[in-house]
Amino acid sequence: MLNSTRELQFSNANTTEMSQLASLALSRDPASLGKNATGLPEKTGYPDSVYVMAANIFQGIQIEKSPERVLIKYGNEPLRSLSDSKDESFQRLSYELAFSALKYQDILETILIDSFIFPSTTIPDHLSCLIIVMLYDFQDRKFEARFLSDNEDSITEVQEVENLLNSFKTKLAAALARYRIKHDALSIYHILPETVRKQELRASTLPLYAWINTYKSSPEDVYHSLKEKGYNKVESILHIDDKVFAVDEHCYDVLIFPSHLKSDLLNTDLFKDYKLIFQDKSRSLAVHSVKALLNMDDDILMVNTGSWYTVAHLSALTNNNSSKIFVCGVQSQAKHPDLKNLFTKMGCKDIEILHQTFLNIESKDNRLQKVKVILLLPRCSGLGISNPVEFILNEHEDTGLLKDFSQGGTSEGKLHGLAQQQYEQLTHAMRFTKAQAVVYCTCSVYPEENEAVVKKALEFQDHGIKVQPYRLSPPVLPLCSLKEIHLSTDKFFRMEPSEITNGCFLSVLTRERDPSETVSVKDVLARAAAKGLLDGIELGKSSKQEKKKKKSKTSLPKASTTDGNSIQMKIAEFLNRETNANVNRSETSTTKTSLPQKNTTQVGPSSQVRKPNKPATNPLVPAFMKNTAPPRPYERPTHFVRHRPEDRMVALKPVEMVLPPVLPFSSPQGIRPQIPAQHFYCHWVGPKTVVSSYLSTPLLSRKGGKPKENVPFSLLRCRRPWL
Repeated sequence: MLNSTRELQFSNANTTEMSQLASLALSRDPASLGKNATGLPEKTGYPDSVYVMAANIFQGIQIEKSPERVLIKYGNEPLRSLSDSKDESFQRLSYELAFSALKYQDILETILIDSFIFPSTTIPDHLSCLIIVMLYDFQDRKFEARFLSDNEDSITEVQEVENLLNSFKTKLAAALARYRIKHDALSIYHILPETVRKQELRASTLPLYAWINTYKSSPEDVYHSLKEKGYNKVESILHIDDKVFAVDEHCYDVLIFPSHLKSDLLNTDLFKDYKLIFQDKSRSLAVHSVKALLNMDDDILMVNTGSWYTVAHLSALTNNNSSKIFVCGVQSQAKHPDLKNLFTKMGCKDIEILHQTFLNIESKDNRLQKVKVILLLPRCSGLGISNPVEFILNEHEDTGLLKDFSQGGTSEGKLHGLAQQQYEQLTHAMRFTKAQAVVYCTCSVYPEENEAVVKKALEFQDHGIKVQPYRLSPPVLPLCSLKEIHLSTDKFFRMEPSEITNGCFLSVLTRERDPSETVSVKDVLARAAAKGLLDGIELGKSSKQEKKKKKSKTSLPKASTTDGNSIQMKIAEFLNRETNANVNRSETSTTKTSLPQKNTTQVGPSSQVRKPNKPATNPLVPAFMKNTAPPRPYERPTHFVRHRPEDRMVALKPVEMVLPPVLPFSSPQGIRPQIPAQHFYCHWVGPKTVVSSYLSTPLLSRKGGKPKENVPFSLLRCRRPWL
């Protein structure tokens, strides 16, 4: 019970004074001010159970002061609550109330001292936390009475504190007004540090991010369902109050909604059936980075996942990769059935929970030998987050983070401790010899937790193990603006806190490629499929095609070496027969035309053999083979060169005797019936340089029986079919 040292009475005569003073007590932020100005109903207070839970939260995060500065003592005994509700909305109200009281702890303590509540009344220490949180709500309601529901269960301690604050209502309002005038502030909101005010302003405009559970529905079905409910798809949701949504530019399965639509969306079947899940964008960026690094059948190890929705999101993205996800750090065995039930409702599979801390898991663990990518989400200061309450509830973070948020920064001692833990976890992840990549992601804005940790781990990585060392890789996410490109010039992906997104830091470490190691076609296709480049192509046929290619490549050299010798022998026989045929010029045309068919059957269909098998006459064959070398010139027998001087002398006469009667024909098709095919075809297949060398003017001048005026005419007529 609260024992007052003197009688406390509230006079009706002070009502006017109280109202004037209470009007100076403004709301905690601009968002609520706007709501009041638009005519929305004023706040009517919280249920008793919310005050009790908020007081217990505040007791664990309240800022401890030195003994000489202690104004109010807070006990260590928590208050007893009538209901242990796990409702998300109930918890959110309690955390928000405790966090607000924490931000204004110094101001609220000063008001209590200035109004003589302390030490004029004897208040137990364990009720001090309850007085602080209820006083904040009291001034936020402009010292108006709380509306009580008939169905609400009352708590004795809450009723006693409420009666005490009502009895000191005028003095509390006057103390608040004096504090505001002393600091020349329009409201207590303007007394907060600038970093805290900016954080609250970003939180009031931050949109909602939700990813599509492809186990339950496709993106097209989700779009159609939203349109049926009156939502329109737009390019951007900035400053739009209508029912709209947009697709995120970095993650194709993430949708963005205006913040004021959350209650409406939670009542839809999309969220009740786990087809859409609210989650911070930073976790989706980390999950998509992991997916881009995966090959077919690669396993994943997740460290410090926080929210189980992150695990489910990664499982949905890797459904077609046949990957298994290992999650470590789940200490409580009692949570295992609840997690299995959650994953079953969401349709997730291939998830195994390891009840060990990450640092206690050995890199040679038999269960983790197929793990190729490690996703590390270490504990961090989280000051890149705009709404810390949502972050703590959704990611199951420590409530101690609220203390840093209330002060607008983290102490150097705590920051050093967090950086050391992050370094130990990152170096331990790099010791897994089978792993090929590590994705490191934080929500911190401090370089000590981001770049410094990664660079230190790369610098001091263990080079003694017989694996390729890690190196810093460029971001695997798309860079959608010049600002993002500028922030990622040093191969780190950064997103600064803004009105549309929370802050995020992401780094990708990959092993340097072993020069002696070849990448299989299966891995290349799997990575291309992960990036969406192989729509509708089956990957199962790649291995068969690869084997066929290997067999053809290994058998080709053997065939070329064995066939090459036989081909050269047949060519030599052909040249000898051609020499004898040219000497014996009385042979009939039918015999001459049958010769190429015989040679064709002897040599075979190889394209390398056809060229030397179709010379026009014996003198043209050496010149043709000299200028048009086969693909393997080093296999050409040397006896070709020995035949050239003799053949050239014998071949000049038949060329001049045979060609002149053929040239006057106007049609190129009429040439072949007049001249034997073997002489004409092979003579003109050769390059133009070969033709000109045998039909030059000095060559024709050797025969005195030909008139000079016919030479130009014959040259023009013979060149035209080959131009």
